[in-house]
Formats: sequence, structure tokens, C-alpha cells
Amino acid sequence: MNLEQFLELMDSGQTVKANSEAHLFMHAASQEALRLTAELNGRYHTVEEILEIMTQLTGRPVDPTFRVFPPFYTDCGKNIHIGKNVFVNACCCFQDQGGISLGDGVLIGHRVTLATLNHGETAENRGDLTPAPIVIGSNAWLGANVTVVPGVTIGEGAIVAAGAVVTRDVPPLTVVGGIPARTLRDVRKPRRSSRT
Repeated sequence: MNLEQFLELMDSGQTVKANSEAHLFMHAASQEALRLTAELNGRYHTVEEILEIMTQLTGRPVDPTFRVFPPFYTDCGKNIHIGKNVFVNACCCFQDQGGISLGDGVLIGHRVTLATLNHGETAENRGDLTPAPIVIGSNAWLGANVTVVPGVTIGEGAIVAAGAVVTRDVPPLTVVGGIPARTLRDVRKPRRSSRT
């Protein structure tokens, strides 16, 4: 199996059986991600050096407007797609085997976790993995400590409040928060002040 075949399988959403060829490829591929993130996180780098490491990590050119504040963690890297003017703050974890797409202008707060894999539920198939992509629309903002689970799309211009756990799609221009995240209001409506 090569990287192209692996990504095609992951993008199909098919379950990857434990100890299968794809599963073993995934583990081998993670070693490169571990090496590159250790390099990224191990010392100071200029913006240009960070862009070069992220280009190696994702396997495709990263737009020069992209910014990330290390440390940054991923166990694959090759299924992350980053738009223009994207900012990722420190201590984020991207489990990207199932695919992570960040639209233009996306803001990601501290300690955000994007998880694109589910394990089998029964003890017999707990090692099996089912991928599902996370898509974050342009100009969306994820606050600190947000967790997004597999298969979720966050619409353009949406805001996810700090600490939320997003388990279902978020419509565009919507503010969501809580565990699990629920709609709080429309972005276009001003927040009500609690002051008198």
C-alpha cells in the first residue's frame, strides 16, 4: 500500500480492520509525523521554517499566510488541507487520518482537538478504525479547548465557544457552545449584555 491508496481508503470512510495492511501502513506513516512534530515542537523556528515543516508534514505546499504556534500535534499529517490566512494556536491535536479541511480565514484556539477516527464498540473489534472527515468552513472560529468529533462540518463564519464538544454539524453563521454543543444564537445578532 502506498500513501495515495491509503488516503483514498481513508477518504472512502471504510472501516480499517486492526492489523490489516492499511492499519499497519497507518502506524508506519505516523512515525514520520512524530518525527516532524518533534522537530517543530523541539525548538524555536522562524515562520519560514515552520511553513517548510508543515509542507513536509502535510505533503503539499502550505500557503505563506498560514500560521501555527507550536506545539502542534498530529499522528498522520497527510490528510490535513489548509486554506489561506488560517491560524492555529498552541497545543492543538489533529487526528487527521479521516481528513481535516480548514477553509480560508479559519481561527483555531488553544488546545483544540480535531478527531477523525472512531474505534469499534465491541471488545472484538475495538482496534478497528472508522474514519470520517472534519470540515471547517471559511472564517469559522473555534475557541480554546474545543473538541470536534468525526464527521462534523462547521459552517462558514460559525463560532464554537470555548470548551464545547461538537458532535453534529454546525450551520453557517451560528454560535454554538456546551457539551454537547448546541445553538446559542446567530452570529449576525448582537450578544445581549448582562450589565444593567
